[in-house]
Amino acid sequence: MKMPLPDAALMARKGEIVRALRRLVPGDGVIGDPAGLVPFQSDGLSAYRQTPLAVVLPETTAQVSAVLAWCQANGVKVVPRGAGTSLSGGALPLEDGIVLGMAKFNAILEVDYANRCAVVQPGVTNLAITGAVEADGFYYAPDPSSQIACTIGGNVAENAGGVHCLKYGLTTNNLLGCEIVLISGEVVRLGGKGLDAAGYDLLGVVTGSEGLLGVVTEVTVRLLRKPETARAMLLGFASVEAAGGCVGDIIAAGVIPAGLEMMDAPAIRAAEAFVGAGYPLDAAALLIVELDGPEAECAELSAQVVALGEARGATTIRSSASEAERLAFWAGRKAAFPAVGRIAPDYFCMDGTIPRRQLAHVLTRIGEMASQYGLGVANVFHAGDGNLHPLILYDADKPGELEAAEAFGADILKLCVAVGGVLTGEHGVGVEKRDLMGEMFNDTDLACQQRVKCAFDPDLLLNPGKVFPRLHRCAELGRVHVHRGAVAFPDLPRF
Repeated sequence: MKMPLPDAALMARKGEIVRALRRLVPGDGVIGDPAGLVPFQSDGLSAYRQTPLAVVLPETTAQVSAVLAWCQANGVKVVPRGAGTSLSGGALPLEDGIVLGMAKFNAILEVDYANRCAVVQPGVTNLAITGAVEADGFYYAPDPSSQIACTIGGNVAENAGGVHCLKYGLTTNNLLGCEIVLISGEVVRLGGKGLDAAGYDLLGVVTGSEGLLGVVTEVTVRLLRKPETARAMLLGFASVEAAGGCVGDIIAAGVIPAGLEMMDAPAIRAAEAFVGAGYPLDAAALLIVELDGPEAECAELSAQVVALGEARGATTIRSSASEAERLAFWAGRKAAFPAVGRIAPDYFCMDGTIPRRQLAHVLTRIGEMASQYGLGVANVFHAGDGNLHPLILYDADKPGELEAAEAFGADILKLCVAVGGVLTGEHGVGVEKRDLMGEMFNDTDLACQQRVKCAFDPDLLLNPGKVFPRLHRCAELGRVHVHRGAVAFPDLPRF
């Protein structure tokens, strides 16, 4: 993975840049000393590190606006950052750019039960939204495994999901509005408290834009009523193929669980040793199926899932008998990533999405690739919507293993696209998948996407080096072919 070469002239201006930024964000709002910059060298994709020029920690939208406008006027690059939990390198800093950290934007501004929404700042953690409203019987549906730490601004940037995304959707399905600041310093509001807004779907464009278009300073999210009943079930299988087949059977039967997760044997053993959730250690694959809604509906759907599991030869079928046991089932799943850290010094957490019917084939191929590369792999993923999270196990201290893990991950993502899937489900492209975008998009597709980037950020100062394998200058993309003194379609207006 390579990042753009730093601009030596910009780096030579570090002292001047830091002094100017301190005038805009006084007090302790600007970090420029080498020791203070170390915590910002990487995000959750910790295999890659760079030290930024400076870190700015604004407290108000006016400060964000002033910083961005100054950066545009002075040609300084900006990497927006939330909690730094990104697993795709989305918040990896630039040596010749600043990091704009939004951690101080951590207030819940309004809870509006009449409109079933909450207005929050981007530094509020995902779980804190539910914590603020659960006493009144409400919650915020998207629940990534990092929800205790990840912030809602980062969730918007990456379009985060979670174990309940099958029924309740990702961030984009639970977002009503946001306030963003453009690189020019202009403050723009998109959407609101209503279910839809007139005009172009700019909120949809911004959601999942990975910090390339603007900096989010306020978010309006949808709140849901807590279901009357929620019941989680464990279904163990003697083979990955049987478990994958059961996933398809459940969806084909018209049962849409709140969550439908799958773990293979290495992940099961690691999570059980870490949490003690009661997982069957003799299973080659485990499904966690959660059903919610009225009690009668849950009972009926649970019976259907049991029958479908038995038909596929399930070796274990167990239903949660209490709320504490249901939470324990999920605790094992949500702790699977850190649990794997007990069995390998390092791991890459991949993120690709495939059609459900391809689950068994793709998991088999991943196992074959693991043997080819001589590396371990544990599979934990959102089976209901085909969002895979293979954890590639390696040791960065062993020469060549990091490079082997990168190549292994690239092959997994190429396989996802080859079987009809996509490069990412919820982690974003960042730097991890940047150089694989050509597997999924042709040059015309990428040029169209970059034109959107140019409309928001004409000087390409926001999070450069991410998403696009080659970032063209905006003027380059806007060139018009002239043949014998004439342009094509001369009747069309040109801007």
